[in-house]
Amino acid sequence: MAKKDYYDLLGAQRGASAEELKKCYRKQAMQYHPDRNPGNHEAEHRFKEINEAYEILSDEQRRAAYDRFGHAAFEQGGGAGGFGGFEFGAGFSDIFDEMFGEILGGGRRQQQSMQRGADLRFDLDITLEEAFTGVDKPVTIPNSIACDECKGSGAAPGSSPEDCGMCKGHGRVRAQQGFFTVERTCPTCNGAGRVIKKPCAKCAGQGRVRQQRTLSVEIPAGVEDGMRIRLAGEGEAGARGGHAGDLYVILGVQQHPLFQRDGANLYCRAPIAMTTAALGGVIEVPTIDGETAEVKVDAGTQSGHRARLRHQGMTILRGGQRGDLYVELAVETPAHLTKRQKELLTEFAAEAEQNKTHPESEGWITRIKETLGKK
Repeated sequence: MAKKDYYDLLGAQRGASAEELKKCYRKQAMQYHPDRNPGNHEAEHRFKEINEAYEILSDEQRRAAYDRFGHAAFEQGGGAGGFGGFEFGAGFSDIFDEMFGEILGGGRRQQQSMQRGADLRFDLDITLEEAFTGVDKPVTIPNSIACDECKGSGAAPGSSPEDCGMCKGHGRVRAQQGFFTVERTCPTCNGAGRVIKKPCAKCAGQGRVRQQRTLSVEIPAGVEDGMRIRLAGEGEAGARGGHAGDLYVILGVQQHPLFQRDGANLYCRAPIAMTTAALGGVIEVPTIDGETAEVKVDAGTQSGHRARLRHQGMTILRGGQRGDLYVELAVETPAHLTKRQKELLTEFAAEAEQNKTHPESEGWITRIKETLGKK
C-alpha cells in the first residue's frame, strides 16, 4: 500500500511554518491518540502515521529531502520506523508534555528533575512482653531531610532552578548524523533537565541535608519476629524536591528465658515434686501478662504431661484474641536425701513392688522378657 502524503496526514500546507506544523500535529494527535480511542485499531494506525509524518517534517533537513524526493528519500532505512520503535525528538516532548502530561503521570521535565529518595531500613529489637502488649518505640536514624533553607529545591532563596539551555529541559540531547539520530544524556544537567545557577548555600544545591531524626514507631500487639513496619515518606528525602522514600522497620523479637513461642501459642516447662505428681495437687505458673495461673496436677501424673491453659498465650495480631499456654510438667527426682527420707523411700519401694504401683515400668520389663524368650 502506497504511503499517504505527510502533509495530508497532518492537514498542513507544503509551505507551512514550523509553528503551523506543530499546531496541525497537535490537533491530529489529540484526535487519534490511543488513550482517547481505546480498542480502535484504525485510530491507532492513524496515530502512528501522524507521528511519522511530524518526525520527518519537523526536521529541516529531512523535510527538505521529503519535499524533493518524497517517500523515496527514506526507503533505504533512513526514515522513521513504526510506532513500536519510534523515538520522540525534542519537539515531540514539548507537545506531549502539554497534551498528555496528566495522562502519562506528569511532564517529563518534572520527572527528570525530581528524584524520589531512597528507602531506608532499621532493625529494631523488642522483648516478648512488648510483642504481647504492643508498644511505641523511639528510633533514631541518620537520614537526609529536605533542606529548610531552599524548601528542597536546591536553589538559593529568591531564585529557582531553570531549564537546561542545552537540552531545553528534556535531560537528553540528540545529534543528527545523516538520516540517523543519536540520543544521549545531556552533559550539562546530567539528565535532570534543569540547572541551578544559584545553589543553596546550606545544601550545596542538593535540596537535602544530613541529619539525625527520632521517630516514634507504633508496634501493634501480636507482632512476630521478622515482621516489618512501613513508615511511608519517612525515608531519605528526594533530590530537588522529589518525594521522600519509605522507612522499613524490621522487628526482632528477643528470646525469652521462660517461654518459647509458636505463632500465638506459648510453651513453658514447670518442674513438680515427685510427691505432687504421685498424690496430685495444684501448682502456680507465671503468664506472659505478668500474672500467675493455677495448673491442676492429677494424681499419678507422669513427666512430660502437658497442661493447656486456654487464652493465656500471645495476642493474635489484629485479632484481639489470645493463643494458649502449654505447660509441660517435669517430675523432679529428690536429691540430697536425709537418712530418714531414705528409710521412708526404701519402705515405699518395698510396698510399691508388692502392690504394683508402677504399671508402665512393669509392663516394659514384661515386654523385654517376652522379646528375649524368657519367662
